[in-house]
Amino acid sequence: MLSRILVPMDNSEHASHALEYALENHPEADVTVLHIVGVPSMMMGAAVGLSLEDDISEAAAERAEPVFERAREVADEHGREIDEIVGVGHPARNIIDRAEDYDTIVLGSHGENWSRATRQFLVGNITETVSKRAPVPVIIVR
Repeated sequence: MLSRILVPMDNSEHASHALEYALENHPEADVTVLHIVGVPSMMMGAAVGLSLEDDISEAAAERAEPVFERAREVADEHGREIDEIVGVGHPARNIIDRAEDYDTIVLGSHGENWSRATRQFLVGNITETVSKRAPVPVIIVR
């Protein structure tokens, strides 16, 4: 029986389906939603603003809030509560580094940055990396 599940989420539909899967199929487990905002670097598009912030943790939490709002809506629909964690860094590495604290990872097959055509043929890069390197079982949800 699984008692602790990590569900990495972005704004994608696949991520919401992963959370729904975890909540529906493991009603006794504690579910933690992880949102990673990216590496704070002057060289990365969306993370540029984060690297210019005085308080990176506060800025990261602000950026994660829309994802957590959606996660809370999904959890409320299932009568469940979730824990929330904000990560800063490379998504796959961040997920893998936290994995040992959980019994399994449940994640969507593709993130929000994939085109429709690409999603039909490939498993997302982050999903593939996590599934190959995680020290715990990984459940991939479409």
